[in-house]
Amino acid sequence: MATCEHAAAAGGQSAPLQFEENSLSEVKRVIAVLSGKGGVGKSFVTGSLAVELARRGNKVGVLDADITGPSIPKMLGMSGKRASGLGNLLLPEISETGIKVMSSNLLLANETDPVLWRGPVIAGAIRQFWSDTSWGPLDYLLVDMPPGTGDVALTVFQSLPVDGIVVVTSPQDLVSMIVAKAVNMADKMNVPILGIIENMSYITCPDCGKKIEVFGTSKIDEVASGYGVSVLGRLPINPALAAACDAGALEDALPENLLPDAVAACEAVAPHEGDGAPAAE
Repeated sequence: MATCEHAAAAGGQSAPLQFEENSLSEVKRVIAVLSGKGGVGKSFVTGSLAVELARRGNKVGVLDADITGPSIPKMLGMSGKRASGLGNLLLPEISETGIKVMSSNLLLANETDPVLWRGPVIAGAIRQFWSDTSWGPLDYLLVDMPPGTGDVALTVFQSLPVDGIVVVTSPQDLVSMIVAKAVNMADKMNVPILGIIENMSYITCPDCGKKIEVFGTSKIDEVASGYGVSVLGRLPINPALAAACDAGALEDALPENLLPDAVAACEAVAPHEGDGAPAAE
């Protein structure tokens, strides 16, 4: 594991070692879903990818690393539910279609309680969600990252065996800067980028079916080409899906094959060395 030379030179600590996986977890692939800024629908993309992968017969989990702003449990129908324990390990909550989730909201007395934790405590929570959670056999663990490229992102990329990154953005002039931040961080962390998903790309007129680019003309093809990464999909603004997320019904409401290229990119990731076929019961 690489260390931070600048931190060491300043008398700080070197990069942490990878967190250990417990004996009751068999995670074959770890995919991080990242955005360079907030408000682009990153958690929606994470939830959608989880649902699509599960529909294809994979065993899927979501590690909600957005500790202070978790939304995965709500959109997967887990409002009011709490994580349980098995000995010294946490047990993730399981959705109606079998998606396993561990999130700070599953540890709070009320889901509206604020998470007023400093950086080291948040890093400790990430470790617990990986090392102290019994994930069982999983084909894919999706990590829903917090916005930006700060402390939590460093902890995840330095301490978890991340196999690839899906970058989420929106069609605005800031897209180039946002993607650049994500690409540069991935390069420094030596983690491959699987591709970019543009959310809120357009809205379809309910009367005539015309696609209206609310936030302006998309620049995603130009930006992706400039950084040598693939475009994995363009998602429209869909009020019905937004309402489904609020109601905890994403698994039922998500259209089939919404993100086929993104799913294919995840499926192209080789399982960790020593892993074989899809996870068994």
